[in-house]
Amino acid sequence: MKSLKKMSLFLMLAAVTVFTAACGGGDNEGGNGGELEGSVVIDGSGTVYPFMARMAENYMGEQENVSVEVSRSGTSAGFKKFLAKDGTDYNNASRQIKEEEKAEAEELGIEVQEMKVALDGITIVINKDNDWATELTEQEVKDIFLASAGKKKWSDVRADFPDEEIKTYGPNENHGTYEFMFEKILDEQDLPEDINLQQDYSTLVDLVSKDKNAIGFFGYGYYESNQDKLSAVKVDFGNGPVEPSLDTIKEDGDYAPFTRPVFTYLNVNHAKEKPQVLDYAIYTMNNAQDVAKETGFAPLSDEDVQASIDTLNGLKK
Repeated sequence: MKSLKKMSLFLMLAAVTVFTAACGGGDNEGGNGGELEGSVVIDGSGTVYPFMARMAENYMGEQENVSVEVSRSGTSAGFKKFLAKDGTDYNNASRQIKEEEKAEAEELGIEVQEMKVALDGITIVINKDNDWATELTEQEVKDIFLASAGKKKWSDVRADFPDEEIKTYGPNENHGTYEFMFEKILDEQDLPEDINLQQDYSTLVDLVSKDKNAIGFFGYGYYESNQDKLSAVKVDFGNGPVEPSLDTIKEDGDYAPFTRPVFTYLNVNHAKEKPQVLDYAIYTMNNAQDVAKETGFAPLSDEDVQASIDTLNGLKK
């Protein structure tokens, strides 16, 4: 009988512990530590979408009276919605905000806070049946996506490659991934006129997976979630072929030349007016490392995360 009483007491204590863990968090997890209500509206990068969608789902599990809406119109298109009267609370971005966008924010009286949330690697993807271009040099990758290089057929890249036309694919100009490829990797030189650019990443996955001569590019996270349909090219940056992975796309990793930080941008005006908006920002940074690894991104350093949390805590009234 005593053993049954002890067991009942143990189960009651365990239940209290689980309930406290599920409902708690306090200042360590969010910004207020109490129950909040209202909405948080997020748009922007398709690359950052899986990260932020998971973050929103987790947050709403803890703050049941807060609705977090996450859309993915693309980095540049998202900034247009962010930099507007009654605009979005956050804009996810796979590139940094441009000077002209900063100027527009200043003109509109919008205070903007940059939040670096993870690291991503531009991944070069090919069809599963492509068994010749599984390893390419950095220059060969550039030549394939440069109009000026004139690489129309695979045999133009290497003599022993098939005498077949190359089909190039990528995200369109609404996406920061396109801009990173154009500005940072291709040094602002034109892509091929016949490149097939798409708004939706799932469409890109589908197109490349159905075309043996296809080659495309997008963030590592999308490749990781579709690696049953596509292959990632190992890129030789001068020290042998490197496969993109969570280890190699770190800032000091072997895939670093094709690595970039990804961001979300916070409307500070909204954060000061709506407690749930600031709370979500602090929650995001507290959980950024775990969610990054879960969604195909390399996590930030502890130092980067803490610096961002300190900045956000400074916005509290």
